Amino acid sequence: MYICICKAVTERDIQEAVARGAHSLKDLRHELGVASECGKCAADAKHCLKAALEKIGHQHHHFHHHGHHHKKR
Repeated sequence: MYICICKAVTERDIQEAVARGAHSLKDLRHELGVASECGKCAADAKHCLKAALEKIGHQHHHFHHHGHHHKKR
């Protein structure tokens, strides 16, 4: 789904930017141009950013706290 029409930025673009290290709307604006034209996408971009950060955080948490228990030595 398109989040920013002005810059043709999709939800997947934002998810990929988060995977590369973006963690704020400022990061998304710098990397993708989100909310740099009309600004109408800012709220949706923040929502998408938050969801992507939570997903990354959950995966990171799951790996570090649960992954070590399943290794055989």
